[in-house]
Formats: sequence, structure tokens, C-alpha cells
Amino acid sequence: MMKVTVAATQMACTDVVEENVARAEAMIRKAADNGANVVLLQELFEGLYFCQDELPEHCARAKPADGHPTIAHFQKLAAELNMVIPVSFYELANNARFNSVAVIDADGAVLGIYRKSHIPHGSGYQEKYYFSPGDTGFKVWDTKFGKIGVGICWDQWFPEAARAMALMGAEMILYPTAIGSELQDAGWDSSGHWRRVMQGHAGANILPVVASNRIGREDGRKGTHLDFYGTSFIAGPTGEIVCDADRETETVLTATFDLDEVRNLRHGWGIYRDRRTDLYGPLLTMDGATANAR
Repeated sequence: MMKVTVAATQMACTDVVEENVARAEAMIRKAADNGANVVLLQELFEGLYFCQDELPEHCARAKPADGHPTIAHFQKLAAELNMVIPVSFYELANNARFNSVAVIDADGAVLGIYRKSHIPHGSGYQEKYYFSPGDTGFKVWDTKFGKIGVGICWDQWFPEAARAMALMGAEMILYPTAIGSELQDAGWDSSGHWRRVMQGHAGANILPVVASNRIGREDGRKGTHLDFYGTSFIAGPTGEIVCDADRETETVLTATFDLDEVRNLRHGWGIYRDRRTDLYGPLLTMDGATANAR
């Protein structure tokens, strides 16, 4: 029996890094008080979601992973609380910039970095201006509290990413997120769709999924604004919502899973046994054609 308690958090951000780091720490400590072993913070929580505008000055927000003050801060906290903490940050690597997560184990060690693979670009979410496509590939880390895979926001819409991490041995998948209103259509609310896609990843791969989103209104520099809709959640291994947050409240969610029981359920369904890798060639092309068809 290996019981693990995971936590999802959601909060509003200011443009002051120290304020956001302090608020994130308070939420992690609350999760620890609730018995959490693994806690997820939202995407780019150090500040406002700057990708609403295309401004070169925002590129200065990026910092190298080595010696990054926010990562170092949460390394100390992870060791103090005996918790696994994936930390989202804007990474500078020479002349490249990435939307990244540093995975911190419960002893405070950084196990590695994942760089966001799928980079969106649309009205209000102009990430291709700031981020290069991640070059790490999908990764799974063997932490003190289980094997975790991490995808970042737009990654969560791609079943291939979730399945890749599951095939690599992930026992849970975590998605830090920043998503809300759509500037091109004020009446478009994607929150339900957003959750159902990730519930599908949980059910299709038979493992828990944790998603943390931000809340609050954030104004852009050019007269626009985004309303982030929260609704962070934890889904169980059949895709069921175990616990979820509303659209406006700063929240810490926790849920406990027996990873051995989940593993038995996964093996019992045979979804990995019955895969047909010889038929999946169209997944490796942009137009769905196989190499032989060309």
C-alpha cells in the first residue's frame, strides 16, 4: 500500500515576485497541514501572465535555472516540509527562453527540468513571442512520493503527451496552467472543455491528474484584460472529479490515492497490454498519412 496525498492550488497574482512567492509558500504550508506529499502551483505564478502583450521588455523576466532565486526558495521549503514541489518559471538559456518547470523532490534536490513542448499563440495568449518550443521531450521523475509527469498548460490538450508520460511510467500527471477568457469572443467559456480533456487523460491512462489554474482579472498594457477562471481540480484514475475549486476563491485542494491500488486497476484493464503500436504511424505525421502512403 502506497498512499500519496496530492494538492492543487489556485491564487491571484500581482506583478511583485516576492508577494507571489510568499502567497505560494503560504498555500504550500496549508497543503502540508492537510497532509499533502505533492503540491502543484500554477503556471508562471511569479507574476502576472505577461503573454497577453508582445513587449520585448517582458523577456527580461527570464532567468537561468542555475541559481534561480525562486527555485532555491522552494528547494528549502520542500526539504523543510518533506514535499515534492514542481516549480513553474520563465527560463533563460543563453539566447533561448523557455516556459519551464523544475521538479523539486522532498529532500530539496532538483531532479530535472521540463520545458513546455506545445506553445500556443492566440489573442491574449501570445506565447510564441516569448518561448521557444521545449527541447527536453516529455519526462517522468521518480520522486519520494511516486513517479510524476508534468505538462504545462497547452500541453494538457494533447492526449499524445499524457500517453507518452504514462508509457514512461508516470503514476500521476500534473498540469500547471494559466487559462481564462478569450479576447476574440467574450462569451466563450472553455472551462468545462478544459477540465473534460484532462479528465479523459486520467481515464484513458488510469492515473490521477492534478490541474492548478490562476484566478483574477489581469490587465494588459494595450487596453485588454483576461479573467482567469480557476476551477482547478484533481481527477481520479477513472476520470472522475475528486475535488475542485470555484472560479474566484484562493484554494488548496487535496486528495489521497493508493498508488498500488491504482496500478492494479491499470493492469486489470489491459489498456497497455492491448496497444497496437504497429497501427499508430499516422500519429507521427502532421496530416495523418503514413510514410508508405506517400
